Amino acid sequence: MALPRSKFAFLTLPRYSMIALSNAVEPLRMANIITGQGVYEWSIASLDGAPVPASNGLQLSPTIALDTVGAVDILFVCGGVDVQAAVSPKMLAALKRLAERRVPLGALCTGGYALAKAGLLDRYRATIHWENLSALREEFPRIQLSDQLFSIDRDRFTCSGGVAPLDLMLNLVESKLGAHVSQLISEQFIVDRVRSDRDRQYVPLRAQIGVSHESLIKVAQLMEENIEKPLSLDEIASATGLSRRQIERLFKRHLNCVPKRYYLQMRLRRARELLLQTSMPIIDITTACGFQSPPHFSRCYRAQFGCPPSAERQTRPGKTPAGPRGEPATA
Repeated sequence: MALPRSKFAFLTLPRYSMIALSNAVEPLRMANIITGQGVYEWSIASLDGAPVPASNGLQLSPTIALDTVGAVDILFVCGGVDVQAAVSPKMLAALKRLAERRVPLGALCTGGYALAKAGLLDRYRATIHWENLSALREEFPRIQLSDQLFSIDRDRFTCSGGVAPLDLMLNLVESKLGAHVSQLISEQFIVDRVRSDRDRQYVPLRAQIGVSHESLIKVAQLMEENIEKPLSLDEIASATGLSRRQIERLFKRHLNCVPKRYYLQMRLRRARELLLQTSMPIIDITTACGFQSPPHFSRCYRAQFGCPPSAERQTRPGKTPAGPRGEPATA
């Protein structure tokens, strides 16, 4: 049975991130191989049709002019380095015209800045690379920015950079072709699991608070080094030369939470990584992440992630050794 086709376009901005674009295109190619059909088409575009240098200095060919792309299911704006300088009035006008035609719009890496500047993310939930989160929150308060790997909100598909576009595309493939195809693609690319929009991009603490807050960074590093046997706040204070009150003020002022909560979230993130990326028994993960008992761990985990550890592990896809018709696909 012939499967419905989807067509995506990728609008490249000057100095765009090639790793982000490649991670978006390659799952589409592999979906075509696995299904044995051309279920996805894609094109690389620029405003004038000339190949645009990526941040690594390379160019992609063929590149076509934006006004020759034709009807697409989603057009992704691909950003990268110095995105503010890459967004011209002509680019913004072109994006607004696409929105007026109700073309679904997406963004990879810093491409979300272009959509935001054009006013096309107002009142949408959206994601951008962590280095740009704070600046965008300040400049565009009408956008519901999050630190998720990717966000899908109605006809907007925004994503962080690096390998996160792979996760976005695998989720789009799953919604179209089913979890089996998505899993086969992930296996071909040696991906341990398909991450969802519940996963968040790791935002380094230095990026959240700035390099001038060495005391807070030192406290957080001490917590990171003591996951299995969590330290008390008094022990942390003694080791860092700070008082309990100083530490509490630092966390409240710069992270808007109490130290105990930050420490707990850190341990729960580590537990989730172990659940999804290893075969460790839950009882061992309980101990490794400093929880008193499996029931205590389960309660905390459910409160943080909305499901118990056992249910989370069940979402980890199993291994499927062969591709369609029993033959392995080729990455």
